[in-house]
Amino acid sequence: MSGTSGKRKQKVKWSKLYTFACLRPNTTDVAPTQHLLGQQGFSRVVFCNEPHLHKCKPHKYPNNYVSTTKYNLLTFLPRALLEQFCRVANLYFLLAAALSVTPLAPFTPISLIAPLVFVVGISMLKEAVEDWHRFLQDRNVNSRKVKVHVGNGLFVQKFWEALCVGDVVKVSKNEYFPSDLLLLSSSYEDGVCYVETMNLDGETNLKAKRSLEATLGLDDDEELSRFKGTIRCEDPNSNLYTFVGNLEFINESYPLSPTQILLRDSKLRNTEYIYGVVIFSGPDTKAVRNSTRAPSKRSKVERKMDHVIYVLFAMMVLISSISATGSALYTESGKDKRWYLRLHENVDNLFDPSEPEISGFLQFIRSLILYGYLIPISLYVSIEIVKVLQAMLINKDLGMYDEITGKTVEARTSNLNEELGQVEMILSDKTGTLTCNQMEFRKCSIEGISYGGEVNDVDLAASQRMNIDVERYRFSLDGSDSTGRSIEMLDLSTADASIEKEVLGCNHGSEDPKVGNSRISITGKESIIKGFNFRDDRLMDKMWIYRSNVSDMVTFFRVMALCHTGIPVEDDQSDRIKYEAESPEEVAFLIAAQEFGFKFCERTQSTMVLRELDPSSGLVVKREYKLLNLLEFNSSRKRMSVIVSNEAGEIFLFCKGADEVIFERLADNGRTYQQATTMHLSNYAEDGLRTLVFAYKRIGLSEYEHWNSMFIKVKSTISSEREELLENASEMIEKDLLLLGSVAVEDKLQKGVPECIDKLAQAGLKIWLLTGDKKETAINIGYACSLLRQDMKQLHLKLSTKTESNHQVKDVKEEILQQVESYNQMIIQEDRKDTPFALVVDGKALEISLSSNLKHQFFSLALNCDVVICCRVSPKQKALITRLAKQHSGKTILAIGDGANDVGMIQEADIGVGISGMEGMQAVMASDFSLPQFRFLERLLIVHGHWCYRRISKMILYFVYKNIAFGLTLFYYDIYTGFSGQDLYDDWYMVMFNVLLTSLPVISLGVIEQDVSSDVCLQFPALYQQGQKNICFSWKRIIGWIINGILASLAIFTLIIYILSPAGFDQEGNVADIEHIGTITYTCIIWTVNCQIALMISHFTWVSHFVIWGSILCWYIFLFLYGLLPPRYSRNVFGIFTEAIGRAPMYWIVTLLVVVVSLLPYLIHITIQRSFYPMDDHVIQEIKRYRRDITDSPSWLREQEKSKKMTQIGFSARVDAKIIHLKEQLHHKRKSMYLSLTNSPIYKTVIRREITPQS
Repeated sequence: MSGTSGKRKQKVKWSKLYTFACLRPNTTDVAPTQHLLGQQGFSRVVFCNEPHLHKCKPHKYPNNYVSTTKYNLLTFLPRALLEQFCRVANLYFLLAAALSVTPLAPFTPISLIAPLVFVVGISMLKEAVEDWHRFLQDRNVNSRKVKVHVGNGLFVQKFWEALCVGDVVKVSKNEYFPSDLLLLSSSYEDGVCYVETMNLDGETNLKAKRSLEATLGLDDDEELSRFKGTIRCEDPNSNLYTFVGNLEFINESYPLSPTQILLRDSKLRNTEYIYGVVIFSGPDTKAVRNSTRAPSKRSKVERKMDHVIYVLFAMMVLISSISATGSALYTESGKDKRWYLRLHENVDNLFDPSEPEISGFLQFIRSLILYGYLIPISLYVSIEIVKVLQAMLINKDLGMYDEITGKTVEARTSNLNEELGQVEMILSDKTGTLTCNQMEFRKCSIEGISYGGEVNDVDLAASQRMNIDVERYRFSLDGSDSTGRSIEMLDLSTADASIEKEVLGCNHGSEDPKVGNSRISITGKESIIKGFNFRDDRLMDKMWIYRSNVSDMVTFFRVMALCHTGIPVEDDQSDRIKYEAESPEEVAFLIAAQEFGFKFCERTQSTMVLRELDPSSGLVVKREYKLLNLLEFNSSRKRMSVIVSNEAGEIFLFCKGADEVIFERLADNGRTYQQATTMHLSNYAEDGLRTLVFAYKRIGLSEYEHWNSMFIKVKSTISSEREELLENASEMIEKDLLLLGSVAVEDKLQKGVPECIDKLAQAGLKIWLLTGDKKETAINIGYACSLLRQDMKQLHLKLSTKTESNHQVKDVKEEILQQVESYNQMIIQEDRKDTPFALVVDGKALEISLSSNLKHQFFSLALNCDVVICCRVSPKQKALITRLAKQHSGKTILAIGDGANDVGMIQEADIGVGISGMEGMQAVMASDFSLPQFRFLERLLIVHGHWCYRRISKMILYFVYKNIAFGLTLFYYDIYTGFSGQDLYDDWYMVMFNVLLTSLPVISLGVIEQDVSSDVCLQFPALYQQGQKNICFSWKRIIGWIINGILASLAIFTLIIYILSPAGFDQEGNVADIEHIGTITYTCIIWTVNCQIALMISHFTWVSHFVIWGSILCWYIFLFLYGLLPPRYSRNVFGIFTEAIGRAPMYWIVTLLVVVVSLLPYLIHITIQRSFYPMDDHVIQEIKRYRRDITDSPSWLREQEKSKKMTQIGFSARVDAKIIHLKEQLHHKRKSMYLSLTNSPIYKTVIRREITPQS
């Protein structure tokens, strides 16, 4: 819309639709704080439309650039180096590298410095790459464009980062606000605009904002060229819901309130455009102030790995102490016996007989360097490389690609890959995380008859397992339509009978039992019409006009089409009208009304126009209704009403609201369908649907005029009691209503959410739901996604109305404590296996429960429940719950959300997951992993989490094994040579061991190893519990691999020494010297550790074979080439392979013998374990190996069932509970039928006749 020409204003001023003053700023609230302006904390001054004045002090403010990076060009090198040398192993090798230039070093400096530089360099490179990705995401946000006023009424596109305080901007519909803005005007004449703040507070309802009346004239690009003003306000802070300031404009001062403030990362909706001036920019905005720097997170495995390093370091100190003590004693005792060493003539501090203590100490330092290979220097860098490669494979997994959005999973950090396999609790947001922010009309109850079908996915699954027709079964058991008319009951029964085969899946001609049923609204099925997923041939296609008592149906549809705040929007592509409204439920109702033949097509300030289907003629007629009053919906009223008059002058009140609110306002003659409607509401709620009740009344002209005159008088009242008086006035008219029925809409779940939760529950994870929505909505979603089930005991933690109104802190705490203790006692007394518990906590009770006095008792209760649902939770409370849950449970916690209000929770959790949905990127940018939809969490955890945990665990254990097997041979040789501190291997052998000859196989193990395939992981979710129990990286396993390494080193060194020492080495009878012994020992170690990793691998690929056998081949190639170098470079190993050991058969025989013996302990262990104590993955591997999953399908299915953890939540558990419930109902029905039969006169007569002849 061009701003330079006269703009076309919207027809409807939404603020005037309301009779309550919900949109006008309450100036009495801000007045008491105006005296604070200019004082500390309230010193900000903004010169509107004059950003150049903010280029210098004292009014210089930061620009709009926002950064989430960890480093910059100046800080990268010092900070990254500091982080690397905070690791104990790196710090040790830095010290060893420094000592390598001294005479104490047993190796040349290059052999210690080169690996250290390589390891630290790779780790720093990985940090730089990850921070670069953060920078690129920041750039995407900072590069968004917005129209900015540059003078003379000209607006140009600028990047967000270029905005300055004082800039005037123009934001269009469905765009995000780039900064915190003061609203000047909008496309509506009265300065109203509608804002979606879901990205900030998680609420889906639109918030109405209104500009000051003084700035309403600034509604054109040219008008802005003359705009000058000064804003004096509070300093930057993190409070989203308060603002103190005033605007000095045209020699007047106007108080400002949060009603005029538009916050960064909220979105403009239902408004063509707005003009605003930047108050806070970049790091000063409230959204950014609410976010924090991403904390440094380390996985449990990595933290435990530090303790393993400490153990290895202690082992190194121990053997160094043994070497030093042995050297001192050996030097002192052998000074006369070993005269040929001439220790007195050639004084060496390491072997000074006169000062054995000093010699021992120097030998200790030398031994610390010599045995440094016990500490795996390449472990950290190998894990860094492996984690990056794992993250790349996760990012490329097509199983987590969302075709609709074109997005895939993104591992934003690779530090926590293995932590994905150890998650025990999930804390989830609701809106945008479990749901997709869309409402669908699903069912309705009119005059006690339910439409839209009764069957959901749970019913269908139960019906197939029980081989019954659940829909007709429900009808026959609960008698839900018993209050309806007999003709309707007959019709319903007939309809049920006609679809019996389809529900039961008996129609073999159709693969899907749901197909063809015109009565069933399928939960998981995509609707053809957005917002409308209703199927029932009794109402669709104008069939409702043939029902009895059509007049009530017409009234029902009129309530749906008239009782709302929506505005029609023409759709050029179809004959259907689109709608915009404050809440998505209203949009769903308007779409449904349109499908039923009541199209809401026009709205003015005082009229509403419908195109109605006339049941008498079957034609569509246009009818105009005069809108007399609109009584809005809010959290305290829980209802909404409109008062309209039709063309005949009849006045009606149409009302919709919560069932308990409407039922208590019904007239005595208006409760005809209350019992049946209540039962339908219960069924709808169990299906996870949101419900509202419709009612109406006809108002006489005199009654209305009397009430309206009083209402107008109340509206003109200016006092603190105004809202209460308005509420009392509405109560006077909203009474003696006639019940019409109810409607049910679905807060549409994202695809696959119930199935994902079911699989996660079977894997042993607990799920808590944290939402800013009200309790009723949260419970409905709990049912919809199968967190709650029918037989689950719900423990509601809330404040009573009396206690809440008293405002006595002591009474409030006592009430909450009493409830918590009683619930805890109830759980103890009940049988936990058979009785599931759900804890539902509202916002005020939660605030009290999280206080220091009650949090221990609260979390004790929460952790004993199967599911916890927290309602009305603020962003700070989400973060606090996450932190306290970690502290009290000690479990690994994953938090998942999609909005800025979830950032604190995401950052506090051990693993934070952001949903990259339709909203902003705050949650994603703060997360460790991002997903397109919630359902991909199943594959991320159960498949990739399980794999990564096992891979990293195996990697660390293998590193411990190979470094002990290698390092201890140096210790044995030191003992063998009289504690001389002599090194056994050439310096280049030492360098090549970790850098080349054993590095690639362990990397392949960490990247592509699989104990089972991804499909099997999903079929056997209980395999995930290996990570939760930390089976693969327990101290038992760690000690076992240390022992395995010790045994391997002993076998290698002992066999080689005692085979080669006493006999000739080759055909000429030459005895093996130190270089021969060292090279042969090294060869055996290379073969042993590479064959060991081959035995550890379950999933072989060509890559595995290539790197394992290639590493062994590389050793021979290196040995060959190294031996060809001139003696100046190759020194004592010149020609050693071609001229010495390579020609000797003994070399090859010893290698084969030593490798077999050194691997024998592991082979014996794994044989015993798999034969007598197999783990779950061992059993599955055997089944897959012998293809029993194909040849013996029942056995495979039986193993699947055995692997599932018994859980109280999830779709499967809900189906099981439904079957138990239906069986109990069936039993009671049969029992009552039997009693009715036996008590009937006919039965007694028959029995009497049978007894009489016998007598």
